[in-house]
Amino acid sequence: MKNIDKKIDFETRSLDTVCINESHLEHKWYHNIKYLMVGLLFGIIFIKAEIISWYRIQEMFRFQSFHMYGVIGSAVIVGVISVFMIKKLNIKTIYGEKVEFHDKKFNKGQIIGGLIFGLGWAITGACPGPIFAQIGTGVTVMIVTLFFAIVGTWVYGYFRDKLPH
Repeated sequence: MKNIDKKIDFETRSLDTVCINESHLEHKWYHNIKYLMVGLLFGIIFIKAEIISWYRIQEMFRFQSFHMYGVIGSAVIVGVISVFMIKKLNIKTIYGEKVEFHDKKFNKGQIIGGLIFGLGWAITGACPGPIFAQIGTGVTVMIVTLFFAIVGTWVYGYFRDKLPH
């Protein structure tokens, strides 16, 4: 019954406010170990590629090095190819669920949010993914950045319905 309630809730909201690709399958806790392993691997790759380095991030924002632009550009290319293949080959999730892509409406808040995100990234030298890898490597000052990233997310969620579209 829980899944039916979730589905009804998803259908009553607009496409902008909810991820309708979310799986309705329920699994035991140990099914999440695969995500922990992928996260650890991802963190190791971040460290080895030096993309968690505050100095590399500062080089990017000062246009002094191509390193980070190459990493980000490669990720965009992989993402574009992956979405193309998912659509073209009708690839399903590992549990056989269909993957659907929906058009999103553009609004000026995305520009403002992107500027705030970029400013925070430039000041702190971290975006959400690398924060955990930085903390894991002993850069404990990033706990402050993580705390305020969580606070910022909460504040946005609290005021989201009151913000201009």
